[in-house]
Amino acid sequence: MPSYPKYFNARPSSYTRRSTVLILCFLIGITGFLFGFIAITRSSSNKCQTSKPRSVSVVWERGGGNGNGRVSDGDEKRHKVMGFVGIQTGFGSIGRRRSLRRTWMPSDQQGLQRLEEATGLAFRFVIGRTNDKSKMAELRKEVAEYDDFMLLDIEEEYSKLPFKTLAFFKAAYSLFDSEFYVKADDDIYLRPDRLSLLLAKERAHSQTYLGCMKKGPVFTDPKLKWYEPLYDLLGKEYFLHAYGPLYALSADVVASLDALRNNSFRMFSNEDVTIGAWMLAMNVNHENNRQLCESECTPSFIAVWDIPKCSGLCNPEKQLLELHQKESCSKSPTLDSDE
Repeated sequence: MPSYPKYFNARPSSYTRRSTVLILCFLIGITGFLFGFIAITRSSSNKCQTSKPRSVSVVWERGGGNGNGRVSDGDEKRHKVMGFVGIQTGFGSIGRRRSLRRTWMPSDQQGLQRLEEATGLAFRFVIGRTNDKSKMAELRKEVAEYDDFMLLDIEEEYSKLPFKTLAFFKAAYSLFDSEFYVKADDDIYLRPDRLSLLLAKERAHSQTYLGCMKKGPVFTDPKLKWYEPLYDLLGKEYFLHAYGPLYALSADVVASLDALRNNSFRMFSNEDVTIGAWMLAMNVNHENNRQLCESECTPSFIAVWDIPKCSGLCNPEKQLLELHQKESCSKSPTLDSDE
């Protein structure tokens, strides 16, 4: 039998034992690090996958059915909010949206999330489609940058605003579980915190039509902007209805609109008259609130626009920025001191 060196037959020295222990500790540490790294990576991956975009496209059933919308990216649970505010906008309103994002509507996702958490209100720009490829390409860029749109599969055209409005309420109802659905224009200065307080008030009537109410002569002259071709059905004066730049419908009212077939109710030329006519046919409570149509920033205003000179601010891109610089507009308390 060969003769081996003496140290091969000897028991391990204390140095050898320490080395073995150190190696084992090192291997355990490396294994733990790898498991931790994999867990963190999977967690981050899942977080990215579950973080859904805020902008959404809504497509519409063609022919038959009740015209209800569905989300193009697949069905999802309705997002619970106290109020959903759809800011109606168009392809020629890039400047207005830019000004809004520099004033009362945050331009970043974190800001929008904080606003929703603070007020219970969700906000989206609402726009249809066009056959102009260049305009659609610009819109896609804006959607990718700001992610604050509701895109409707309906032609974006001024003469079809009543159809867009019905499409908006149906889409909003399918996406958001809300107590109120608010239609707003992109040329008004709004205080979301005060709007939130107004919508949160307790009401005895579950079907509420909330706005700055008006009456007035029916426009029968084709040369006028708000000419109504169906004036012979309306008589000489309009019925009580809300100004178009800002009004809200309670959930029960919008649920009834959601059940309508698109061609079951008459469409007038003007969107606010159309909604007002439908409200006459329903058991709604007309709630008139003049704070929704102030001409200047008062201690209790909710929205400012140039009533009655313009349907909104007359020069919104400039005036939105000017109003926001005024402390009485942007920095005044949510509640009037008397309250």
